[in-house]
Amino acid sequence: MFYAGPEAIDGGSRRYIAATMDAPFLERGYEFELARRWRDNDDTKAMHELVFAYARFVVRIAAGFRGYGLPMGDLVQEGNVGLMESAKRFDPARDVRFSTYAHWWIVAAIQEYILRNSSIVRIGTSAAQKKLFFNLHRIRARIADNTTGPMTYDNRHSVADELGVPLAAVERMEAYLSHPDQSLNAAVGPGETGEFQDFLADDAASPEAIAIDRADHRKRAGWIKDALRRLSPRERKIIVSRFLTEAPSTLAELGGVFGVSKERIRQIEAKALEKLRAAISEKTDDPEELFAN
Repeated sequence: MFYAGPEAIDGGSRRYIAATMDAPFLERGYEFELARRWRDNDDTKAMHELVFAYARFVVRIAAGFRGYGLPMGDLVQEGNVGLMESAKRFDPARDVRFSTYAHWWIVAAIQEYILRNSSIVRIGTSAAQKKLFFNLHRIRARIADNTTGPMTYDNRHSVADELGVPLAAVERMEAYLSHPDQSLNAAVGPGETGEFQDFLADDAASPEAIAIDRADHRKRAGWIKDALRRLSPRERKIIVSRFLTEAPSTLAELGGVFGVSKERIRQIEAKALEKLRAAISEKTDDPEELFAN
């Protein structure tokens, strides 16, 4: 039986569409019988017959989404994925026609495909965004004075009110839909050799600035190392614990370590910092930057 296989879509969309239009409609009782055979007995032949009988719905629904710039064959194929999924989940005991149940699965599959492939920028990640994405064109054509250029402020407000979304969401979606993806490797104009990426600003530091910064860091680290040698072991321990570790110790913690009050630790720290400033002043005119809290 001929149904929505990849070869049918890729190699002969017209033949496939013609075949779906020629498929006979199913009587209600026979439709439910096929569904029960598939559900209860895993009868794949019955499932294929049920699916193919309603493949015309996929073609009709896919045709309604042709305005999004994607191949009709791909839309039909994705719609068939939704149709197959609905066949797997359909419960004939609920006494609902398969076409009614399958419609929502077909639409969902096609819409998800459009959202995934209309742009490299992911959009429609929430129900409100999806609703806005698929309704903006329709509502704009009905209420906007200009259907080609940007909408007016009042038009955007009308869309936001009708869809129940923030005005900012409408503005973002309008900007998204009006500016299709463009490669950074594309030429800036006809006959131009320059590419768009050539005009992107690079905010990163230059290699020269990075090299200078690393040299300065090594120099300052050397100053501190030499200055620490002028401190007593206790002073050095306090300075390192207070300023040169990822988790600095408090005055009270160091008081416990040395068996003195936190005020005494503060006094020792202040004296040690003065020694360090004096030592580093021999190297630079601005030693304070090394001790800023």
